[in-house]
Amino acid sequence: MKLMTIKYSNSAFSFATLILRLGLGIIMLVAHGNVKLQHFGKFSAGFADPFHIGSVTSLSLDIFAEFFCSCLIILGLFTRLACIPLIIAMTVALVYAHHGDIFGMGERAGLFLTGYISLLFLGPGKISIDGLIGK
Repeated sequence: MKLMTIKYSNSAFSFATLILRLGLGIIMLVAHGNVKLQHFGKFSAGFADPFHIGSVTSLSLDIFAEFFCSCLIILGLFTRLACIPLIIAMTVALVYAHHGDIFGMGERAGLFLTGYISLLFLGPGKISIDGLIGK
């Protein structure tokens, strides 16, 4: 691989999307989704309810995004579709929970949001279940 060239190969592009998918998916799954799933009762009482649908329902939707959609992204299955709930969750986290403080406490949500928007446009790459199905 030549580091000083502006050209890229399809295999390098697919490998880069794999790294992006795995990084975003594993970190979100382990650090956020799994914790909320395991401690559902602890989180449900005081969870943010920006859409006025109830804190339990809001937490359930957040767990769906952060746990189950992260699993899909890691596998590269329905990747673009799985990005949409995560984009919504990270937008809510950034705007509602962190009051738009993208250079402070909302920095992590902003980085995740940027990554999920990138994956939405890039797609999963060839090293994915989506890529295998597309053959």
